[in-house]
Amino acid sequence: MSDILSKNTVLKALLDQHLDALALREGLDKQVILEGIEKGTMVLLGNPAHKKVRPILVGQPSSIKVNANIGTSPLCSNDDMEIEKLHVAEAAGADTVMDLSIAGNLDAIRTRMLESTYLPLGTVPLYSVGQQLLDNEREVSSMDPEELFAEIEKQAEQGVDFMTLHCGISYRGARMGAEKDRVLGIVSRGGSMLARWMLENKKENPLLEHFDRLLDISLKHNITLSLGDALRPGAGCDAGDTAQFEEVLNLGVLQKIALERGVQCMIEGPGHVPMHKVRTQIEAIKTLTHGAPLYVLGPLVVDATPGYDHISGAIGGAIGVTAGVDFLCYLTPAEHLTLPDKDDVKAGVMASRIAAHAGEVALGTPRAVAREEAMNKARRDLDWEGMKAQAIDPEMVTKRRGVHKDEKVCAMCGKFCAVKMVQDAKII
Repeated sequence: MSDILSKNTVLKALLDQHLDALALREGLDKQVILEGIEKGTMVLLGNPAHKKVRPILVGQPSSIKVNANIGTSPLCSNDDMEIEKLHVAEAAGADTVMDLSIAGNLDAIRTRMLESTYLPLGTVPLYSVGQQLLDNEREVSSMDPEELFAEIEKQAEQGVDFMTLHCGISYRGARMGAEKDRVLGIVSRGGSMLARWMLENKKENPLLEHFDRLLDISLKHNITLSLGDALRPGAGCDAGDTAQFEEVLNLGVLQKIALERGVQCMIEGPGHVPMHKVRTQIEAIKTLTHGAPLYVLGPLVVDATPGYDHISGAIGGAIGVTAGVDFLCYLTPAEHLTLPDKDDVKAGVMASRIAAHAGEVALGTPRAVAREEAMNKARRDLDWEGMKAQAIDPEMVTKRRGVHKDEKVCAMCGKFCAVKMVQDAKII
């Protein structure tokens, strides 16, 4: 045990305040939660400076959580639209939101999001630094590490609950990622920025070199570090290569150091992994990072699905959950193509929620199994309100029933309804 609660007084105060509600919401014994947090297999997302935040647990056996990415881009920057997308994500059942904005007034956007939502908010501080550099016509390689640490501290004070920080990519790893035997090199936006900085300056990653400084900031605000996977595979053919696992090994070391200091950590996992490799990848990463909560993008099991990557990612996510994934970052139909709109956000959240539920059913998680049983009973009884109550997207049930909402049977089968056909049989 790490005795994390004696070192992280902010976390202890949050737990004292919210433990009863968390246990009720998750259907878990309070001792299970406390032991998970002490072992580092569970984290509590919540920064007290985020006044509206409703802290959540990440890490099995708590429920599988889903994150929705939103944020501006240089080609599409509308603050109001991003707030609308945030509320769509909330309504669709996302557990967290990440602001990945890289255009506009990032401080104002971030503050507005924090004021607008009870969901824990995540960021990638390096994006803000990168935007400032570009606005001042400076190259990424000119970044002073002090600028990065100042940004991290500022965002922590603003109330950001968790941060993706690419601490595990080393100078050696950056060189591996840039080598030509990798088909898609480095696809992580933050990872590529750090790699560029390291390769051009011939210096070590400042987040790795000065990790203790990062821990000091995190401990003060209960920032959960989401240790980024800068070298995640961006193509299925790159999955499991040396560069990827060089970083994973580093993340395992850093997670252990952080836990000993009282800082909570999640590990970010692979992006593109063929279906037959998902389980072995997830199990390997979980082992090498000591069972820390694993936060994955997908994984996408095929690459030839632009416009449908939320489906490819949901397939990988469902398999991943059965292998130990704790937190799914959604993919939307816009992935690899453009900035998602409101409809994309909802589609992405729903796809990931389905993946989470499918994984939990396969694991025999009581709450998921009970939901399936209730849905089956409602279908047997042709109880449409009951079906709606158990549906992951109840609005869809109402929408698709439409003009036939007063019918006992669905509009596909009508009088040929198989369920009703047998129920109405006169058995002699």
